[in-house]
Amino acid sequence: MVFVGEWKECQLGDLIIFQRGHDLPKTKMQGGEYPVVGSNGIIGYHNEYTTEAPSITIGRSGNVGKPFLFKGRSWSHNTSLYIKEYKAVDPIFIYYFLQTLDLGNYAGGSAVPTLNRNHIHTLNVYVPTDIAEQRKIGAVLSAIDDKIELNNAINENLEQQAHALFKAWFVDFEPFGGVMPYDWNVGIVSDLSKEIICGKTPSTKKKEYYGNFMPFITIPDMHNCVYAISTERYLSELGAKSQSKKTLPKNSICVSCIGTAGLVVLVAVDSQTNQQINSIIPKDGYSPYYIYLFMQTLSEKINRLGQSGSTIVNLNKAQFGIMEALVPSIVSMNEFDSIVQPLFKLILANQQENQRLSAIRDTLLPKLMNGEIDVSAVKI
Repeated sequence: MVFVGEWKECQLGDLIIFQRGHDLPKTKMQGGEYPVVGSNGIIGYHNEYTTEAPSITIGRSGNVGKPFLFKGRSWSHNTSLYIKEYKAVDPIFIYYFLQTLDLGNYAGGSAVPTLNRNHIHTLNVYVPTDIAEQRKIGAVLSAIDDKIELNNAINENLEQQAHALFKAWFVDFEPFGGVMPYDWNVGIVSDLSKEIICGKTPSTKKKEYYGNFMPFITIPDMHNCVYAISTERYLSELGAKSQSKKTLPKNSICVSCIGTAGLVVLVAVDSQTNQQINSIIPKDGYSPYYIYLFMQTLSEKINRLGQSGSTIVNLNKAQFGIMEALVPSIVSMNEFDSIVQPLFKLILANQQENQRLSAIRDTLLPKLMNGEIDVSAVKI
């Protein structure tokens, strides 16, 4: 490896000292200003802290080795390790540097892998000798993450606006004098749908069915987003054609109905889903944004209907289609659509920008951290 600038070889323990997190019962995580950080991120809040700002933790058990950064103080739970001391190293730089070390590979134990801080303190690493250089690297990467965080905050606000408009129109009937218009009906979900499609997984034994042609939406792709624009798996053109009747056009509405039921997302481009998801293709002239927001109001009901005494939620296509639904007039839906469409277009644009930014960050991260490229040559 040829390093740009001056770099040094040392042990990780020469840069930082990890400390095991502290026990805290769940009853004490119900309030306070400081996040309680476990192996999977924030698990509660407490009125005391263990870690000064910026607080950096990694999973000790569970999600082993994954770093978390909080710009303020935090309480580090006993499922994590936190940085107790920095030795001539920039904290923001070290947060990104830790992401390149694959620390989960150093976990020991057979039944429950656990990360021992003493084992990772002895890792040999290369870092820039100049802290100013470290700060430049950290600043480039954190600028990208800050923009992603800002876009997420904007999208959260935009979705809240959309929900407020939905409530005003379709719960409180504010534009109609507080009374439901005479030409609206109480029907069922099928009345809103040109078609309801239950997804299907192409044979995983046929590798040629998977590639990068079409998004294949599963439940993990539906968390914390309005549009499902990034999926863990993609179908090949052959895989998509093998079940072409399962293809969903843009602005279809996907609803998870097995397992983690009640998640709702919009489709950004032609996509397919697995069998855990029922999807609505709206009738011609019907607002996909109305249907999306309405289906979110049914989230708890979908869970309830799927329980049936079992611990596994499983709401089949027939049950899904006969759930009660408010069916406004096409004129009213079009009027509502014209108001909220700009909000959803901006949400989608922000999600797509975040996808591009994440790809840039993930490309830059290892190259900056292993000295392949000079940070001064990076323009964001």
